[in-house]
Amino acid sequence: MILLLGLGNVLLSDEGLGVRVIEELGRDYEFPEEVNIIDGGTGAFFLLPYLEQAVKVLVIDAVKMGKSPGSIYELTFEECLLLSKEKLSLHEISFSDLLFLLRLRGKTFDDFVLLGVEPANIEPGDTLSEEVKMALPKVIERIFCKLKAWGVNIRSRKLIH
Repeated sequence: MILLLGLGNVLLSDEGLGVRVIEELGRDYEFPEEVNIIDGGTGAFFLLPYLEQAVKVLVIDAVKMGKSPGSIYELTFEECLLLSKEKLSLHEISFSDLLFLLRLRGKTFDDFVLLGVEPANIEPGDTLSEEVKMALPKVIERIFCKLKAWGVNIRSRKLIH
């Protein structure tokens, strides 16, 4: 199973990036049955069963790493673990905590990618900053490229109706 997972808090502007991307993908595209698309919100431990069942994982999230807003990061599982001592994401319960737990349980993935975007604004609000909005087409393109490399065929709903 392939897991496409969006993380974030939609009430904190750019922190909602991952969830917004998942909403857009679910609205505009059809994915095959083997792709599980999950709005992970700010949750943590409820995501364990999805991660444990997945063979390949693609995570989308706002990731604060100190570069200019809108910068896109592509991190592997190992890179996420190395960065865990610093604040990897903006969630109360760190996603990297889940990754460590998965490692302790012996879980491995055929492939794991976290696509992150440097936020410009994480203040209360329900819209993305202009910098993050401008990065969205590149994020979507990277998602499609990765899924295509994994053998996933995606169909646009706009072409269907």
